[in-house]
Amino acid sequence: MHFVAYWALMASLLVSLFAAIVAAMKTWRGETDGVLWYERAQSGVFVLTTVASAVLVIALWKRDFSFQYVAEYSDTFLPLFYTVTAFWAGQAGSLLFWMLTLGLFGSLFANTAAYRALAPQTKRLFWLFYLGVEAFFLLLLTGPSTPFMELVPPPHEGRGLNPLLRNPGMIFHPPLLFLGYAGFTVPCCLALAAWLSGERISWLRAGRNYILLAWIFLTSGIVLGGWWSYMELGWGGYWAWDPVENASLIPWLMGTAFIHTAVVQRRRGALLKTNVLLVSLTFLSSIFATYLVRSGVVESLHAFGEGGVSRPLLVFILFGLALTVAALRLGGDPEREARPLPGLVSLPGALVVLAWLFTALSLVVILGTMWPVISTLWSAKSVGLDAGFYNRACNPLFAAVALLLIVCPWLSWKDGVRDRGAAVGLGAFSLAVGVALYVSGMTHPVALAAAVGAIGALAGIGLLFVRDRAARSAKGGLCGYLVHAGTALLFLGVAVSGPYQSSKEAILAPGADMKVGGYRLVYQDMTITEGEAVSVARAVIAVEKDGRPVSELTPERRIYRGFEQPFAEVSTVFSLGDELYAVLLSFTEQKSISVKISVNPLVNWIWIGGAIMCLAGFVGLTRFRSRPGGGDGEA
Repeated sequence: MHFVAYWALMASLLVSLFAAIVAAMKTWRGETDGVLWYERAQSGVFVLTTVASAVLVIALWKRDFSFQYVAEYSDTFLPLFYTVTAFWAGQAGSLLFWMLTLGLFGSLFANTAAYRALAPQTKRLFWLFYLGVEAFFLLLLTGPSTPFMELVPPPHEGRGLNPLLRNPGMIFHPPLLFLGYAGFTVPCCLALAAWLSGERISWLRAGRNYILLAWIFLTSGIVLGGWWSYMELGWGGYWAWDPVENASLIPWLMGTAFIHTAVVQRRRGALLKTNVLLVSLTFLSSIFATYLVRSGVVESLHAFGEGGVSRPLLVFILFGLALTVAALRLGGDPEREARPLPGLVSLPGALVVLAWLFTALSLVVILGTMWPVISTLWSAKSVGLDAGFYNRACNPLFAAVALLLIVCPWLSWKDGVRDRGAAVGLGAFSLAVGVALYVSGMTHPVALAAAVGAIGALAGIGLLFVRDRAARSAKGGLCGYLVHAGTALLFLGVAVSGPYQSSKEAILAPGADMKVGGYRLVYQDMTITEGEAVSVARAVIAVEKDGRPVSELTPERRIYRGFEQPFAEVSTVFSLGDELYAVLLSFTEQKSISVKISVNPLVNWIWIGGAIMCLAGFVGLTRFRSRPGGGDGEA
């Protein structure tokens, strides 16, 4: 089976590489035939990659420890669900999943009406770029990072999956990120191909659904990652500005900037070159995210460490940047790019400002993440930046985004405000909200601005739905308004839960109590359960407020077979207001415990807002309809 899987990948590499080389030669000669062969090559790549992936899944299911990858990430005690999803637990498996997704998306796109409407020249250039990307990933999978190394003799037992990954949030978090990364490959290759060929059918319209799906997957992956961090790591937060957390945020910021400028191109026929650049940077930042996680260039809780792929990834990124610059210089029509835009006090102006804010945020995050490397240019010892730097640099920009959400729905596509009465009323309401929040004790300026922006945006979207029937339709921008509503809820949760969290640690004996945030917590008892795969110590803490029982907290401390260090399993009392959060830090044989209790206000609105953002994105998916003679400005 090792042989079958490896040579399936090797054959897939040869097919993709040969097809890409042929496409390059025909492009050089100016020939337009052979498109059908590229499509068949893509189908072959997908089928062969699926065969290799199926072998790995079967090996995991059977606990075949002759596969080194299976022995490293599973054991006979691991539940079947976690065993199969260990497919993407390691570096080699995650790269194989990414390649499988690339094969799937490419094959699906080749069978869409949007693809069939493209000119033969654009199709050939698309496959030149797309098959080239696939060949690169297959080169990694058949070289430095193959999941099909054989162990002879095979061990009797595997090491087991990292306990931190035995959580539903973390199981779905990585594949959603990979789906987002791979999804942006289609519009990136399509944009470069259309720009070079001068394609009249808009690549934005042809790639619209892939752009939205990629953004939805990436958003859901990031939100799930934050929820996993909150529920599994036991530190009471959801975003620590860890380098690998930042790695997924960078392409999201670039992709979100691109989506806003794409709307301007769709409605005004402007920013054509800007959008080709932004979608290319979004894809390359996805590769950069992979580089951060797998290169060992920065230290991180989540990183895989250097596995022989860092240099190829870096070379690919630099080559991709050079290719993008060359394509922008060689293709396109400068006169069409020069279409004027109205001033800043207009909807196109606000969308461009939002795009600049998201781009600035991505640059800040890149610089902060890479600062330990950059600082070695003048210092013998690398200097890292803590969460305080990101909070000071990024939070004001996010607050500015929140405040812009109030304004955008009321701006005209031409110039000025389209409903002055509603805009003035909403401005007065937002000011009153700010005063009320400040008087109630919300004095942190950035948090206050973000909260005002979030509440004002929600009120404005609600008012718009009441006053404008068109806004409630898909053609009237319903998708965007719902995404912005979800974003506002997420911003509100972040603005309140971060600065206004209250925490307290205490050592308690059975029967002792502690008070935090208006709650009284009484430690009742602790039970210890010894199992073959895991031993669990569980504390039982009764929660009271104003003398009445509220609920019960049951934080745990677990020790898994094969892992010496203990792992915390947090316990929460769910609330849309103040959520109680308990972590069992340690315990003694006499059943005394060290516990940390936090009160996290409005934290669940982060997950609710994130879910609304993702679900609302599906509203924007459309069926492609060919428009003969349509220009690049249409989408």
